Amino acid sequence: MEVSASAWLVIILAIAAANLPFFNERLLTVVPLFGWLVKPFWMRLLELAVLYFLLGLVANLLESNAGNRFPQTWEFYAITSCLFIVLAFPGFVYRYLRKQHG
Repeated sequence: MEVSASAWLVIILAIAAANLPFFNERLLTVVPLFGWLVKPFWMRLLELAVLYFLLGLVANLLESNAGNRFPQTWEFYAITSCLFIVLAFPGFVYRYLRKQHG
């Protein structure tokens, strides 16, 4: 896969993964939650963290496939985690800030 295409793939996956916890009531969109009707906020944050690390693994594999993998320091992870949280804002607005009619 070309480097530009893999970069766009990671960006599209990041947008989808950041909003995924807010658009469904299943854990990681697979496991149904039998005890709760609505997924609690702390579980959505935990799911967001798990998806961040899964996306990082996919990005790492794509980067290794394209050539040399560059070493990252703590600044890289701080910036990308903040960016991932910003990408989750539309899902947060949809779930918690949108006015409920009815």
